[in-house]
Amino acid sequence: MTELFTENNKSGLTRDLIEAIFPMFEEASAGAIAVDHESRITWINSSYANLLGLGDPKSVIGKPVRQVIPQTRMPEVVESGKPLLLDIMEHNQQQLVVTRLPFYDDEGRVIGAVAFVLYDDLQPLTPLVSKYRRLHQDLAAARKALAKKARGTRYNLADFVGASPAALEVKRRARLAAGRDMPVLLLGETGTGKEVLAQAIHSVSARADKPFVGVNLAAIPDNLLEAEFFGVAPGAYTGADRRTREGKFHLANGGTLFLDEVGDMPLPLQAKLLRALQEGEIEPLGSNKVTSVDVRVIAATSRNLEAMIADGEFRSDLYYRLNVLEIPIPPLRDRLADLGVLCEALLDEICEGLDMRGEITDAGVAALGGYDWPGNIRELRNVLERALTMGEESGLLDADLVFKVLPRGRTRPVSSLTSQPVRPLAKTLADAESQAIEDALVASRGNRTKAAKMLGISRSVLYEKLRKLS
Repeated sequence: MTELFTENNKSGLTRDLIEAIFPMFEEASAGAIAVDHESRITWINSSYANLLGLGDPKSVIGKPVRQVIPQTRMPEVVESGKPLLLDIMEHNQQQLVVTRLPFYDDEGRVIGAVAFVLYDDLQPLTPLVSKYRRLHQDLAAARKALAKKARGTRYNLADFVGASPAALEVKRRARLAAGRDMPVLLLGETGTGKEVLAQAIHSVSARADKPFVGVNLAAIPDNLLEAEFFGVAPGAYTGADRRTREGKFHLANGGTLFLDEVGDMPLPLQAKLLRALQEGEIEPLGSNKVTSVDVRVIAATSRNLEAMIADGEFRSDLYYRLNVLEIPIPPLRDRLADLGVLCEALLDEICEGLDMRGEITDAGVAALGGYDWPGNIRELRNVLERALTMGEESGLLDADLVFKVLPRGRTRPVSSLTSQPVRPLAKTLADAESQAIEDALVASRGNRTKAAKMLGISRSVLYEKLRKLS
């Protein structure tokens, strides 16, 4: 067995050592699990399987751990090789205190990880958890206040709310983008949360301690965009300031430049932006001096850039420069399973600082699910604010109140009574099953355990069907 405190053993816990301490940890914990180097479950004890409501532990062996436990951070431990000694994980409205440890082979390579549930009941830890939550709230408030004064970020990845397969895929790509210093292109309709995601990527990247500078290209007149980007030299034009005016590239040097609505950029400026990105150099307006800059660009647009390229409205070379890693953000109507958790998060944000607590009933969430949401999450927030205003300070939003504030004429399409072409039975059944799963997730506010019970299937079967639908 490898000795723990030798000069040569610098990689961390070996498999032999893990196996030696495993019985003690398993006996003292409320559950234990192990994964391999691909984050697939290799072992889970019966107490953890019962805690998760899995039934037979053997049924999940070989499955990706995130497919069974969506909120787990085991893949993060396997990828980084760093332990997470104390973490609070939420699973099906349970809060579990978990420790996670990687283990290594004799060559120092990570070959898996183990996790132990230290507490499955936070009641004994109530004072500690309450203090943590207060500190977390204070930190979030302080971060947002500082971001208004400095060029920092107000949002992190937890602020992109959602647990549907579509939302989880967006978060997966965002984590990938955060770990790689490359241009990112965010595609999505207005109000889907593109700036939230851009700030989240920056906040967990290697540039997190550097500036995050955003510029909305649709809000700045074309004749001022070049000055906004590259700055202005003293006396560059009549009436110009005698001091150098720094542009967005200079302000974002070392950090991230967020180009919102990049599809609205005029063609002449596209060529200059491309050169700045390729060469890593800028030249202020009215200056002959070239300045080197180190900027990571995240661009976002609600327009179809490929169609604009075909029409000659957007440069293809700039598109390929920006689109190294593409993250499509689905509209709200395509992830209605997230409505419940979105409403909870938005109501908490709306009610912050107010002497009230906003809540929404299951029927209220179902009522929201019948709307088309052309304005996406931004419109959802507006609807919730209006509903709270009309709620006579009760703070409880039911279906009747929701219907009063929902715009009319944009309900989701319903089946027509006119004759339709005959479709294959398998396709009809598959569509009906998909709709039933979506309805159950909406009615359960995204709680998959409740949704599975409504559908009369096991949770593992529901996860498998969701995987096939994604």
